[in-house]
Amino acid sequence: MFKAQQFKTFFTSSAECQWEPSQEKVYSSNLYHFIKAVNLKFNLNITNFEELYRWSIGTDHLKNVENFWSFLWDYTNIKSTIKGNIIAENLTSFENVKWFPEAKLNFAENILRKKNNDNAILFKGENILSRNLTWLELNQNVSKIQQFLIENNIKTEDRIALFIPNIPEAIVFLLAASSIGAICTFCSPDFGVQGIIDRFSQVEPTVFVYSDYYLYNGKKISTIEKVNESLKRLPTIKKIVEISYFSEKNSEFLLSKNLKENFKFYHSILNEYSSKEISFKQLPFNHPLYIMYSSGTTGIPKCIVHGAGGTLLQHLKEHQLHCDFKSGDKVFYYTTCGWMMWQWLVSSLASECTVLLYDGSPFYPSPDVLFEYIDKEQARFFGTSAKFIDSIRKINLIPKEKYSFQYLDTIGSTGSPLVAESFDYVYLNIKQNICLSSLSGGTDIISCFVLGNPIGKVYRGEIQSCGLGMKVEVFSDEGKKIYSDKGELVCSLPFPSQPIYFWNDKDNSKYKASYFNKYKNVWHHGDWMEINDHGGIIIYGRSDSTLNPGGVRIGTAEIYRQVEQFDEIIESLAIDQKWGNDSRIILFVKMKEGKNLSDLLIQDIKLKLKINCSPRHIPAKIIAVPDIPKTKSGKIVEIAVKNIVNKNEVKNKESMANPDSLLFFENINELTME
Repeated sequence: MFKAQQFKTFFTSSAECQWEPSQEKVYSSNLYHFIKAVNLKFNLNITNFEELYRWSIGTDHLKNVENFWSFLWDYTNIKSTIKGNIIAENLTSFENVKWFPEAKLNFAENILRKKNNDNAILFKGENILSRNLTWLELNQNVSKIQQFLIENNIKTEDRIALFIPNIPEAIVFLLAASSIGAICTFCSPDFGVQGIIDRFSQVEPTVFVYSDYYLYNGKKISTIEKVNESLKRLPTIKKIVEISYFSEKNSEFLLSKNLKENFKFYHSILNEYSSKEISFKQLPFNHPLYIMYSSGTTGIPKCIVHGAGGTLLQHLKEHQLHCDFKSGDKVFYYTTCGWMMWQWLVSSLASECTVLLYDGSPFYPSPDVLFEYIDKEQARFFGTSAKFIDSIRKINLIPKEKYSFQYLDTIGSTGSPLVAESFDYVYLNIKQNICLSSLSGGTDIISCFVLGNPIGKVYRGEIQSCGLGMKVEVFSDEGKKIYSDKGELVCSLPFPSQPIYFWNDKDNSKYKASYFNKYKNVWHHGDWMEINDHGGIIIYGRSDSTLNPGGVRIGTAEIYRQVEQFDEIIESLAIDQKWGNDSRIILFVKMKEGKNLSDLLIQDIKLKLKINCSPRHIPAKIIAVPDIPKTKSGKIVEIAVKNIVNKNEVKNKESMANPDSLLFFENINELTME
């Protein structure tokens, strides 16, 4: 039996430990109780996270992989009419694996576990709007929208397209759709028309749901013009639902007569139906739940289809074991519906958590608006992007001076690597006693490969652990496993949340090319990573954007970490430029207002990179630009800039938050010179 006094940390480290859990934190954690339950069930003597991880990936016996996922199902109390006796068919084959092939369940039924007057959803639209939904109200609204969908002949696997901000109605529609087996797909309202069409037209949706407005920087921004134009180019739409962001009213709707007849206001639907018991259609484990989209920075976005069972099981694992979510916890992730962290956030309802939603700018009306929300609502978990943390670090925001964060227990960060200086910032300026969980995974797996560990230590600049059940390794280009060195992030065993397929990819050729071209039957994720000698994980950026001067691969995050320590610089972007028979590093920097890129600063940047990295890291050119291009989720788009500089076509600019910024990188005279 796993007893309290037996608990120990497997790894020791010379790196700086910035946080470790108290004994009380360890012994009250879900993970601690999960280990005890595993030991009892399988007659084991697991005494720490690392031993549990090795058991979960089948280090000693492959059967333990099935044991782990099966026991996790039982431990998290997944609701199903059938679980089945088969856990995984063809477990060693990514192409042929089938998880829980006999199971029948419904995603929405597992989300709607409570039906009382506790708050299920809290919503804030900047400083202008707020509203809440209790669990009872959430159930009632889902029931009414479900009835509307059924009466309008919306069937299993019909696609429902939501062009929508981060509002409670998005969750209601998702749950109503999944209750009958319809598939949801999302675009956030800051997308342009072409971005909407590039995504939704591929999946031929039947229902189009949108909000008439969204908020940003204190402005009420209408979506009606984009909606009208998009609907003209989506001929498969049969039903249109408008959600009024502020109050019910007639919108400036310019549609054909046929579409006008199929138009409904969301609140009129709620008024027309009486709530009744929700009927949850029992569906296979891999029944499609979401169609997600790749970033689309290299072409038309890929349509990635995720199954209900895999998404649910993986999120329950991450929430309850890696993030220690418990019933009644308040969970907040600053995200939009177009980023997979929104789906991740919604799933926390399955752990009976209260979800906090926020729509708008994270800096309006002041840079501490999110922290005010967290503190007021007593959030236990706050998730954000690494870029947000870096941004508030740059302006020297000190939230702890104003807020106590009495309930805040964990901060999650993802979207890009979280540099060591941002770890320092969090512990010095936000809260000292907190688990800082840097996460990395993505839309492709709707979850994480590497993430937090609530019973482990946090080391400066490092991700704590690999995900349980995820056999994460680092490979060389030749496909050899490497240790304590940089290489490709791979996963060498199948896992339940891998995509079930790509939409309109009948022979799976796009799917195979995306993940399995580089290594046979091994998931190649495209991140440049290192697992060091004490098990800490460092992500150095995307491997397709690594720099390669003189044949030496350099992660862009290594450069950004050094360059962005200069107070004069807001952020930076590094690329390879083809030069002669080799390539050279070009560094672009966005300067603070009123600051200039002087010759002295250029010399200081180069010296810092030489001393702290290597002479190979020194850019051939350092050039100031007005802005750095990013995706809608805040990721820097190195590949698009690299293509411009190297005179290649840039595709699908609609996927970017600021596509006009690309103009700054065209025809830079300095790039034609030595």
